[in-house]
Amino acid sequence: MSGVAPPDPPQVRVSVGVTGHRQAHRGYAANHAKIEAVMADILDMITKASKKTSLPFGPEALAPTRLHTLLVDGTDQVAAHLAIKRDWEVINPLPFGKNLNLAINALPENANDARTLLADGRAKDPATNQRAEEIRAISEQAHMFELADQDEKISALFLAKLDAPNDFAKAQAFEQESARRAALAGQILIEQSDLIIAVWDGESTANIGGTGYTVAKALDLGSPVIWVDPQSPEDWQILYSSESLAAHSQRSNARDRNTTLVQIVTNILAPGDTPKGGLPAFLDEKWHDKSARLTHAFRRVEAMFDGGGRPFRKLVQRYEKPDEIASGSGAELLNVTKSLPFSDPELPAKIDSMAMQNFAWADGISSRLSDHYRGGMIFNFILSAFAIVGGVLYLPLVSPEQKWIFALFEFLLLLGIVIITFRGQKYRWHGRWFETRRVAEYFRHSPLLLILGAARAPGQWLQGTETSWPEWYVRQSLRSIGLPKARITAPYLRSTLAALLECHVVQQRDYHSDKSKRLKAVHHNLDRLSEFLFGLAVLSVAIYLLLKGASAFDLVDSAIVLKLSKTFTVLGVLFPTFGAAVAGIRYFGDFERFAAISEVTAEKLNAIHNRASLLLEAPDSALDYGRVTALVHAADEVVTSEIENWQAVFGGKNITVPV
Repeated sequence: MSGVAPPDPPQVRVSVGVTGHRQAHRGYAANHAKIEAVMADILDMITKASKKTSLPFGPEALAPTRLHTLLVDGTDQVAAHLAIKRDWEVINPLPFGKNLNLAINALPENANDARTLLADGRAKDPATNQRAEEIRAISEQAHMFELADQDEKISALFLAKLDAPNDFAKAQAFEQESARRAALAGQILIEQSDLIIAVWDGESTANIGGTGYTVAKALDLGSPVIWVDPQSPEDWQILYSSESLAAHSQRSNARDRNTTLVQIVTNILAPGDTPKGGLPAFLDEKWHDKSARLTHAFRRVEAMFDGGGRPFRKLVQRYEKPDEIASGSGAELLNVTKSLPFSDPELPAKIDSMAMQNFAWADGISSRLSDHYRGGMIFNFILSAFAIVGGVLYLPLVSPEQKWIFALFEFLLLLGIVIITFRGQKYRWHGRWFETRRVAEYFRHSPLLLILGAARAPGQWLQGTETSWPEWYVRQSLRSIGLPKARITAPYLRSTLAALLECHVVQQRDYHSDKSKRLKAVHHNLDRLSEFLFGLAVLSVAIYLLLKGASAFDLVDSAIVLKLSKTFTVLGVLFPTFGAAVAGIRYFGDFERFAAISEVTAEKLNAIHNRASLLLEAPDSALDYGRVTALVHAADEVVTSEIENWQAVFGGKNITVPV
């Protein structure tokens, strides 16, 4: 045991996304003052509810609320100004690079002004220049995440449209490409936000990248949406699913929606469950540098039956300490992060402290709990078999008067089972293993998501059967990092994609492929051993019956048969008892199903590997943010799927007496 301290807990915050109509929208323009007042009230309610929530790490852990917006005129800019007044952090995920985004959203009417704005100059048209200055003013007080990987292509389409204002085809080409980029930025906004505020007329969700499209996408991803209708902003509603759009005429009263909003904020800032051994215990665990030999029973079974040829090899695991991971297993990925062009210089340190160190801590704790839980159950099976055999072993060895010695032996073994089971249940080995393993696996893949500004949307996290604090803790830890101040370019994407292959996909694919083969062998060999023991049981009983029959015909001395009867009784108990114990270990370990899970996981990761390899061969012009992020999300989904399958197998197997 050492004095290794856990990573610092995260500051907790609410992250809000805002989308809505432009200033020129008819409904927005008619009621912009009311809309602004309603939005101000909603932001104030969020602030008030945040300050009143009891936080797991104390009130000093509350961080400023974040507001994500695409910085378009109208709703976005109003929300940004309101947030700045309240000392919120303003984050702008931009569909384009900073200059191109400004040029497009300043709405220039001629190509000359557009070219000037692209060069960070000042437009001649006063209205255009005013719109540009409003964007610049907010940009100076916010930080931006720029999707600039397709700027050259989009800029050419933008200027071509302005150079030929009557050419419908050129206008359409620009609108389609820019809408697709807006949809990507909208996806980032949704993923980085805990709830969405949308000023929307409710008319259509078909316009890609538009407000209605973003609302529908957010609801599909499980994000609650505060819908403000510009025609009647005071009657705002809270929506939870895309189906609620079909019944949006049903208005809730102000008291109910205010209460609901407070509850949403409370759920964001504090986990909904605090079981014994939950979040407080996770951060108060005692660190051990290596595994304990007495708890290796489960892994020893794997070593003995995996066909590797070294059944008694050393199994001691040394756990990587949180403060060592940056120079150890995480060094390669951190070096990639540091070398990314136009990257946030603070990002590597944040990934180390809030993602990698949390992974190392959770992984070490979880591995030890796994040994305790699974090793304890293996001991229970083995002790149970020895207790049964020990209880009858006196028959051929001693007189009945000395049976107490064997009864005492049986009692001590049964007492050992009770103690192991009691400790396992008291200290929640099973539950804590599940919880800490979920934490570790979420953090394992998170650095690549963080580099790309991607995240799991609120509705995409797993739901634990008894606890949800692991998801809450990981989400708040990653939220504390948030979107990097980065400019996404083709070289940035290429480096990230290569890191996905080298630092995650290949390693995990090969690990699961090897694991699948080993577990199949373990299952097969345990199956053969239990069948062999069962065969010996049948054989021993058959031999006894043959001897008994032979004695009836005076072919064998009946005295000899009588003398051997107790030995055969013991054998008749020993072989099926140990055969049942082996079968119980095989059932408990579920090696065959885990092998199948790992095999499927390896196949999925191999498919991602092939896709990523193809994309790496593509020219920079084809290497866009959407394609790369889709692959990173796909790898993340493989992790989620494996956790779900793994929990389904071991979920009901709490530590218990083997009866």
